[in-house]
Amino acid sequence: MASEPGTKLVALVDRGLELFLSPATRHRSERAILVVAIASYLVHLILILLTNQGVIAAESKFLQNPISAIYTPFSFILVYEVYLLIYYLPRSTSYYIGKQYEIITLIVIRRIFKDIGNLELYSRWFSNENDLQFTYDAATSLILFLLIFVFYYKIIRRENPEQDGDEHRAGRFIFIKRFLAVLLVPVMFALSLYSFMSWLGVAMNDQQSGMETLGKLNNIFFDEFFSVLIIVDVFILLFSFFYSDQFHTIIRNSGFVISTILIKMSFSITGLLNNALIIGSVLFGVLILMIHNLFSEKLTREADE
Repeated sequence: MASEPGTKLVALVDRGLELFLSPATRHRSERAILVVAIASYLVHLILILLTNQGVIAAESKFLQNPISAIYTPFSFILVYEVYLLIYYLPRSTSYYIGKQYEIITLIVIRRIFKDIGNLELYSRWFSNENDLQFTYDAATSLILFLLIFVFYYKIIRRENPEQDGDEHRAGRFIFIKRFLAVLLVPVMFALSLYSFMSWLGVAMNDQQSGMETLGKLNNIFFDEFFSVLIIVDVFILLFSFFYSDQFHTIIRNSGFVISTILIKMSFSITGLLNNALIIGSVLFGVLILMIHNLFSEKLTREADE
């Protein structure tokens, strides 16, 4: 039997949770992100106005269509969703995975606002690449919304989805998740800073390239962040063996790793295949959770008989 985590390490993790991932910090972060999102939206609208008035020379539609300005505040809302993902990691593995699905859904919705700026409305809708991408993204967002509803519904139907092992092992597993969550906070900030500095460097050298890079923020931040999440998910899978050796729990956690990998892979492709892979990743996670719950309910009924 492994020894309990050191008292100093436990105290350090608790201090990190209180500082970065407490309900009070979450509330302050939410208010700060909303203020920044509103301010960024106004700044983007002003830049579009100056571009259309000829004060700023820019060929990118990103600085010409007012609808495209919604893309900017959505980017900050996505940052808050990343924070919520880390916030829920020590509380529930299922809700933590659900936040991954929310993030990829918001990425698709944000992309829709970018697609609207490139729409060309004419009769031959399905022969235009930009119009087709808008159609794919709109349909994908609806399907993802439905799948996320089913995913959370299956979590809520279970009173406590995390209680499959004894109390001692469950406490140790929760500590591991709390430790990983505290580690993820500086990683998130470091990746965010690196992404911003990378874009700023490109924008200072070439404004047009900077606008094009801004339109591909997924490849700058979320691609790397989901790579980190895959590592975290694998650690959760491995450490879950200390918590429970039940087959259905192991399969559920393994399925969540596969689902995260599929999401990460979607950032490397475009077009219809990108949308299909995103839907497939979330659908896989939903089915894994549904089968896990059925398996768990069956075992509970057999134990009560």
